[in-house]
Amino acid sequence: MGVQVEMEIKENVVIVGGGIAGLATALALKKVGIKTLVLESNHELRTTGAALTLYPNAWRALDALGVSDKLTAIYPILTNARITDVATGAVQVVSFDGIMRPVHRSTLLDTLAQELPKDAIRFSSKLKSIENLRDNGSSIAVLTLEDGTIVKAKVVIGCDGVHSVVARWLGLSAPIHSGRAAVRGISVYPEGHGMTHELQQFIDIRSRGGLVTLNDKELYWFVTYKSAPNVVENRKMKSPELIQQRMLENITDYPPVFVDVVQHSDLRTLTWAPLMLRVPWNLILSDLYKENITVAGDAMHPTTPDLGQGGCSSLEDAVVIARHIGNYFHRNGEFGSDALKGYTKERRWRVAMIISASYLSGWIQGSGSGWFMKFFRDKVFYNFFSVLSYNVVHFNCGQLPKPLLAADEENSRKKLE
Repeated sequence: MGVQVEMEIKENVVIVGGGIAGLATALALKKVGIKTLVLESNHELRTTGAALTLYPNAWRALDALGVSDKLTAIYPILTNARITDVATGAVQVVSFDGIMRPVHRSTLLDTLAQELPKDAIRFSSKLKSIENLRDNGSSIAVLTLEDGTIVKAKVVIGCDGVHSVVARWLGLSAPIHSGRAAVRGISVYPEGHGMTHELQQFIDIRSRGGLVTLNDKELYWFVTYKSAPNVVENRKMKSPELIQQRMLENITDYPPVFVDVVQHSDLRTLTWAPLMLRVPWNLILSDLYKENITVAGDAMHPTTPDLGQGGCSSLEDAVVIARHIGNYFHRNGEFGSDALKGYTKERRWRVAMIISASYLSGWIQGSGSGWFMKFFRDKVFYNFFSVLSYNVVHFNCGQLPKPLLAADEENSRKKLE
């Protein structure tokens, strides 16, 4: 039996996780002149989630990253939502004023990854443990990977998802179950689906479903439903065939158009997951960084999907953290904890609000079709929600600082060596 030889890697900035938050943060830091290494546990880019909808706040972040035009050229704007009460058949139309575009998750990840150097992502690199050491007065994060590789970094940004190892190391409490689960998938119609370009939602006493037009041949669909934490169900709902079968059994009251979409699912895109969230006061009261280590994306603020802000807020995180790190580095020629302090201070209240509002939105919209809830939802909540969502989706995360001039870069590089 051969002896495993440990490898040691030294980097200035290491990002744990190659999802939306991780790749966007790597690109944002590249834009300000800082090289990163992304550690991705999977053997390729992750595409779980099938598709997502992006609002103006996300597009402002993508503008800052310099890639928005590559996506807007592919995906048209959704103009409105058509909300159907499954029990009564009543339909309410809500205008979006052109604020939403759906994108394939895989396309977004590919677009971000293509802007990075070829050696920026290290695949099959699963984080096992973290240790923080002092070296000549500076903090050095020591990451041990499951293959025995040791990675030493001056800054670590955990973008490793809902069950983040980095968040756990920081002392953040584990995310809690929201009481719901979600199934997502993409349905393909080779001859065209013939539907208008809009979002359709279906509200039932037990669940809430949605259809989003991606293009002339593809539809993104989702169903969220009440679901208690269940270890057995978690294990069973791994087979796409079983996921599709369960969905068809549970949407018999839905209009035929929705059933047909589920039947046309590309099984490779089907996913099931419990909807988790981080308790908002945990974000407000906890330390979101320790010296040179912090978190972003779902690792910081897992939330339910009811405001459509999971991917959007992750893109915001990327620009904000790169702005703080870049500005500090440009002023001081080194990395410092004040940059992470500024980043977490700027983000904690906004993401806590998004988690709270998203959970409230999902609870109200999934509370059945009784006359009181219907009245409250249609006459009160949607009016309030329109104001709230406007403020959420039109947020501006700011711009990135320009990279240093060549002479300044050389001086900073010498300081770091």
